[in-house]
Amino acid sequence: MTSKTTGGNGRLISRRGLLERSAAASGTILLASAAPAFVPASALGKEDRPAPSERITVGVIGTGSRGGNHFDASLGFSNTQVLAACDPQSKKAQHYKAKADAHYAKAAPAGTYKGCAAYQDFRELTGRDDIDAVFIAAPENWHVLASIYALKSGKDVYCEKALSLTVAEGRALIGVVRRYGRVFQIGTQQRSDRRFRFACELARNGYLGKVHTVKVGVPGGRSLPNAEPKPAPPDIDYELWLGPAPWTPYNDLKCSFNWYFILDYCVGWVQSWGVHHTDIALWGQPTLGQKTVTIEGKAAYPTEGLANTSITWNINYTTPAGLVLNFTDNKQNPQGVQFIGDKGWVHVWRGGIKAEPASLLRETIGPDQEHLYESNSHHGNFLECIKTRREPVAPVEAGHAATAITIVGDIACRLGRKLTWNWETEKFVNDETADRMLSRAYRKPWRI
Repeated sequence: MTSKTTGGNGRLISRRGLLERSAAASGTILLASAAPAFVPASALGKEDRPAPSERITVGVIGTGSRGGNHFDASLGFSNTQVLAACDPQSKKAQHYKAKADAHYAKAAPAGTYKGCAAYQDFRELTGRDDIDAVFIAAPENWHVLASIYALKSGKDVYCEKALSLTVAEGRALIGVVRRYGRVFQIGTQQRSDRRFRFACELARNGYLGKVHTVKVGVPGGRSLPNAEPKPAPPDIDYELWLGPAPWTPYNDLKCSFNWYFILDYCVGWVQSWGVHHTDIALWGQPTLGQKTVTIEGKAAYPTEGLANTSITWNINYTTPAGLVLNFTDNKQNPQGVQFIGDKGWVHVWRGGIKAEPASLLRETIGPDQEHLYESNSHHGNFLECIKTRREPVAPVEAGHAATAITIVGDIACRLGRKLTWNWETEKFVNDETADRMLSRAYRKPWRI
């Protein structure tokens, strides 16, 4: 397996890196502000930027659509310095390396800057001592492995949703996050939207009366045509793109957006889109993620072509107290999350919120009532928490629960029978067949 590296400022060990290595050896978690590696002030120029020793140095793993958004956002923060872009498709990484160099060159006294590196192998990025934090936006089958490499290398991590491809992976990742004492933000950015937060506060504080139903609707999946196997283009390290997934031949469709709908890499939009709104459902009604839930669901899957994840689905999760989460594609439930109680309801979606009675939207959550974590910028919250070592608004446990509930729902649909899920054991009740679907074998040499 080969990799290519261009650019970069060398592999200097930062003062912070030395402190963290010493702390890790003694079992101590550092609570001081995260001081990134030194970058010469002459390289950046702008007087309104924080001193180089106060900037957070970052790298981005996976530079497709989502990774590109994280890369651009990081360039826009005055307290960050982007040092690396990584993608198995070298043209993508090179594109963002050039973008960062051009961005920082505008502020450099000499008008030039060559401080961002491009990698194909993420292990070269996570192995750098001068990078404080990473954004991970690879396909789902890579999320946990790449996160673990970064965490064990002393990096704080912002990982795209869904958290994991399997329930077992997600549980393993929680252990690593807590063992190494790192900041971990999952990319369920709706937690940093005041409308979603307010809807959850209304539901949790009794404004709706007793909540009996939560409805969630997200975009449905897709089918794909077949594609002829062919040699991988020279700019892609196809072995690295596949990673722990089973080996299958390269084709022109799957190494782009279409991987979302292929089960080797993602459980589909029931998982990868669904996790956004199931996270809000659990935030607003935590009992959905406690003790047990019974699960009944039906889904439609493609009958031919490359895609093998659900196109439509309708899944009901019921708690022992009778609270029902109805989770569907948005041809059945409208887009968003609706909390329904015996005194009213609130429906929230990206860009809007409505309620019945409408006066609910004029309510003010009282000082003695439950107030949820307030964040108005998901990236900003992550960067702030790197400095303060505070827990972020979307911690790893929340990402795991929101991901797990989508996965176990898909398992119920695939098996075509009623299941009972035990949140405490993270196993199904008396169903070994369903339990075997909670984990997958990794292709060698990859392992957790």
